[in-house]
Amino acid sequence: MKRELPQRKNNRLKEYDYSSSGVYFITVCTKDKAPIFWAGNKLVNKADAENIVGEDSILPSQKGHLSPAGKIVAEVIEKIPEYYSNMELLQYVIMPNHIHLLLWIDGCGGRILSSPTKAADERGKTISTVIGQAKRLISKRLGFPVWQRSFHDHIVRNDEDYQQIARYIQENRLKWELDCFYTKQ
Repeated sequence: MKRELPQRKNNRLKEYDYSSSGVYFITVCTKDKAPIFWAGNKLVNKADAENIVGEDSILPSQKGHLSPAGKIVAEVIEKIPEYYSNMELLQYVIMPNHIHLLLWIDGCGGRILSSPTKAADERGKTISTVIGQAKRLISKRLGFPVWQRSFHDHIVRNDEDYQQIARYIQENRLKWELDCFYTKQ
């Protein structure tokens, strides 16, 4: 008897246009939750985190504790707005085995400056295209498959939702051992 493979659940909202203007909270995990992005899984101390101000509070400086793989991830994330003229990177954090991004999409057009696998103006594909290309580029640069299949997204609904997510991203490094993705080494 032939065994049926389980069907993957589609975690995108049906009928939602993911190329429309708005802010999107994205989470992408490593394959098997492998903790490869921090050097020695070192925690950031609270005093260092409290001294993050200005531009660093938007794009946190994590270079001190990132592994070589984590530094490649940071380079690729920071270049998203260079490749997608309709995207703005609002915040991100790189954890040992996952990343969080807050991306603003200006759905009024914006020309894509790369050659994506899927047409970016194909409705509902913009977020998938950006994340898919970033994942492929990172895996290619590292020389091995890094990511789990798919990613989680949340459409930010209002300012209160945005503030809560932004705070979560800023504090995530300090609370690593309490994180749902935490794995003890």
